[in-house]
Amino acid sequence: MAIDDWPRGEGPREKLHLHGPGVLSDAELLAVVLRTGRRGVSALGLARALLERGGDLAGVLAMDAAALEAEPGVGSAKVAQLQAAVELARRSVEQQLRRADVMSSPRHTRRFLQHHLAARTREVFTCLFLDSQHRLLRCEDLFLGTLDGAAVYPREVAVRALQHRAAAVILAHNHPSGVAEPSHADRRITERLQAGLGLLDIRVLDHVIVGRGEAFSFAEQGLL
Repeated sequence: MAIDDWPRGEGPREKLHLHGPGVLSDAELLAVVLRTGRRGVSALGLARALLERGGDLAGVLAMDAAALEAEPGVGSAKVAQLQAAVELARRSVEQQLRRADVMSSPRHTRRFLQHHLAARTREVFTCLFLDSQHRLLRCEDLFLGTLDGAAVYPREVAVRALQHRAAAVILAHNHPSGVAEPSHADRRITERLQAGLGLLDIRVLDHVIVGRGEAFSFAEQGLL
């Protein structure tokens, strides 16, 4: 059943028009993006099946294209719609960061990093390079790891910071396990990067660890 075929007043798209997207459940929002279901299953039913398979919305968005396309009723077009929706959200928040001092809005910074990292199935170490006014110069994924971790090389971070003429950086990485608490290794690499970049007069403003639905900030916890 397509979204357009829902009885008047019952469809998630009409509900969105009347009350705004905030009132829709995860399944209803997915149904709006998917638009259609499959034979005998509505778009909402398909969305619920995906949520059951992925565990939650973050789990669905973390599924790779092949896994999504293997689900009955989900083809390449629907996968493209989901990927485009996620990328639109990520770019929107990134553009907001480029227009202002990122430290004046830590909520936007955290939202961007969650959009950027939460759905990754492997650990990714990212750097936000900032100018002297703490405006975003560049976001780069510097190190890609396995499910267990990423090898981080402080020298490479320093080289990239100098290339971008950065005055400050925000470090970030994800925990594919979903738990955002820092490990001993996370604390150690933060200390090493803070010390090494400090010699170049480049400040480490924060290190954000992104889990599933949550994020841990070293700065907010007084660890920097």
